[in-house]
Amino acid sequence: MAKKGSTTYMTTLERILGGALLVFYLMILPFVRGPLFSFLGRLFGGGLSARTQNIVYYWVLFVLALLIFWIFIGRTTSRFLSDTAQALETVGLGLISFYGINELLYRVFRLLVSSQTNLNDVPISAQVADAPQSTLLIIIFLAPFVEEALFRGYVFGNLRDHSRAAAYIVSCLLYAFLHVWQFAMVDRSLSCFLLMIQYLAPGAVLAWCYERSGTLWGSVLVHCFASALTVL
Repeated sequence: MAKKGSTTYMTTLERILGGALLVFYLMILPFVRGPLFSFLGRLFGGGLSARTQNIVYYWVLFVLALLIFWIFIGRTTSRFLSDTAQALETVGLGLISFYGINELLYRVFRLLVSSQTNLNDVPISAQVADAPQSTLLIIIFLAPFVEEALFRGYVFGNLRDHSRAAAYIVSCLLYAFLHVWQFAMVDRSLSCFLLMIQYLAPGAVLAWCYERSGTLWGSVLVHCFASALTVL
């Protein structure tokens, strides 16, 4: 999975429940989130603020990921503790690669599609302005952990034993798809899918960090640091 001979594998139950969580998170939850929070607001006699909705949303996802992948997380944590130096070295290299490759592709992308920018920047900036502490917790820790558990730990890790190329391709495409498909549906424009290009390089770097370090915490730390530096 992460490395042949030093695999931090998942159990059958983790694969089944992890697959269900991935589908739910990627394709179903965005549609039911609004109606669900509306129902909860009526149930408790008042509407829930956007700030409360966001923090509840990501804490629930974090807890679900933790419970579903509990055994895997224990194994990958042991791997991290047994070779911390290798993991931290990979984190450093990953951050350099993350920003170097991402900056290059971003400039190339702007030449090709000059009118489009990162669609996630506007809502994230608004959330930081409205609720900085809770939003920073989500952006810097909760969201990176959930995404790494699903896209690197689950998708990349389980495909890696069968095909390294397929593991990179599928995990990167799904990670990129997550960040743009809702905007494409709202705007009813297929051109939004071009913005997936912006997420392919970060997805590949994060997968490489997981593979090289042999532990999910390699990619989690890179994702956390990259998100923190971006916000700051």
